[in-house]
Amino acid sequence: MWCSIDSASESTAEADVGDDVQAAQRKLTGQVMGKPGVSGTAIGQKRGETCLMVYVSGEVAAGLVPRRVGGFPVVIEKTGAFRKF
Repeated sequence: MWCSIDSASESTAEADVGDDVQAAQRKLTGQVMGKPGVSGTAIGQKRGETCLMVYVSGEVAAGLVPRRVGGFPVVIEKTGAFRKF
């Protein structure tokens, strides 16, 4: 069986997901920035799935970072502190 996707609907669907993940990132950023050990947030991919990233410079206490925001999984990645150049 063949499936046809209207490119206009595909673009709209991708735009909706993009808007949703950006809104979820803003919400996550508001929840976690300023918490001990949190360096930043981003939108990323893990195993082909769009996710939200929380970058940490050390151990973050359990419960400080939610597992999902806006339906997107949250992945914690230890990176160290960010510095301006």
